[in-house]
Amino acid sequence: MGTAFVASRAQLGLAAPGVTVEVHLGSGLPTFSIVGLPATAVKESKDRVRAALQNSGFEFPAGRITVNLSPADLPKEGCRYDLPIALGILLASAQANFPAAQLERSEFYGELGLDGELKPIRGVLLAAAHASREGRHVIVPAANLDEASLASPGSVRGAESLLAVIDLFRQNVRSREPAPACADRLPGHKTPLGAASPELADVRGQAPAKRALLIAAAGAHSLLLVGPPGTGKSMLAQRLPGLLPPLAAEEALDVASIASVSARGFDPQDYGRRPFRAPHHGASSGAIIGGGPQARPGEISLAHRGVLFLDELPEFNRDVLESLREPLETGVIAISRAARHVEYPARFQLVAAMNPCPCGFLGDSSRRCRCAPPEIARYRARISGPLLDRIDLRVEVPNVGDDELLGEVPQGAGLRSVEAAGRVRDARRVQMERAGKLNSELAGAQLLEVCRLDRAARLLVAQARARLQLSARGMHRLLRVARTIADLQPDTAGALGARHVAEALQLRREIS
Repeated sequence: MGTAFVASRAQLGLAAPGVTVEVHLGSGLPTFSIVGLPATAVKESKDRVRAALQNSGFEFPAGRITVNLSPADLPKEGCRYDLPIALGILLASAQANFPAAQLERSEFYGELGLDGELKPIRGVLLAAAHASREGRHVIVPAANLDEASLASPGSVRGAESLLAVIDLFRQNVRSREPAPACADRLPGHKTPLGAASPELADVRGQAPAKRALLIAAAGAHSLLLVGPPGTGKSMLAQRLPGLLPPLAAEEALDVASIASVSARGFDPQDYGRRPFRAPHHGASSGAIIGGGPQARPGEISLAHRGVLFLDELPEFNRDVLESLREPLETGVIAISRAARHVEYPARFQLVAAMNPCPCGFLGDSSRRCRCAPPEIARYRARISGPLLDRIDLRVEVPNVGDDELLGEVPQGAGLRSVEAAGRVRDARRVQMERAGKLNSELAGAQLLEVCRLDRAARLLVAQARARLQLSARGMHRLLRVARTIADLQPDTAGALGARHVAEALQLRREIS
């Protein structure tokens, strides 16, 4: 009879607090109890562990087995504790003997099959990242090795089964290297600018919309595209990720960690890529914002450091649209449940698209609109004023003429993704060197300092605010866009001029 201690981690939002699996073998009638706020999946590990030990050739101890998941007041969920519980029983019953120093600096994760096979779990990337910061080794199922190695490539070991874990410590077997499929996505790998997304030049015409897309990418501004069906709104949105610079190593790890704890899980092939999320307009508030019994991240968090594309914007539920207002301002979403409170980052770039009216053909010269004015008013009223006020750029995307759509494009004509991505990279570098953040994140005194206006620009802003009835938020967003327009021109590093403000006003006008 004895006691053993094995380290693991829980998952609470994007936090991964340490959990010590304490196993005690005592005398008495045979019982197997797990304490420490275990969820149903954790309680069911008793049967999986018993079968895995017996089918792996070990003896299941007779007597009283008590497993405490410490700290006891922290909720424990999932099947990740199967492996540390099994190892704790083996250590406490002297059927395995790991070097004490090696055991103390190692953490274990994995679901056990009834035959002792180690099956993959969700959220292992997050656990590996936290363990790496504390200088600890991580043992995970072989199927999770590529994912965990992204966070801690030098201190992760993978195993196919419970017996393989024992062999890792008996023979000090080195872990296999990450698969070549994900090796080129490790931190520090740089994809060529503009090479990962569809080509911008493939969109025929729509020069004003392409200009707005460039400005949105340069300053991380939100964008609304309005036009009849089939004019290229979705095509433009899909090309935005290709204009954005590669994620920094820390940003890539944050994005991957969010995906790792989501319902779908994380694909190592996506590591380092900016997310592009396009939920259907029938998605619920929980799917967009996040939630559920386990407080999973929603689409706005899965789009962190990437693009959230909402097509058919007025068709989304009103509650869903209104719930976007806070994260658009703060870049964070808080999910509160009776038993927990978690926060997820949500610094996404919103791109929305909509028709000008219910039938979609208002203002279209090729087809006649069938909507009555009250119908059009009700359709547009589905998007509230406060939400619309938080969208920086509003652009009309009209039908393209036959000559532009079917004619030959001269060699070198049109803005290509590589060129646009280079201009975005240079503009963002200016912003980071000047203020340490992108223009869309400027606020308070820093905003007024960075967006200083010359006399003509100040007069134009005053006239526009009186005529357009701009709110204080709207005026600040106008200044941010004007600053981005200036940053795209290398010779305008000083005060903002009237031409910058005029273009920003043109891009913020009400859609007719």
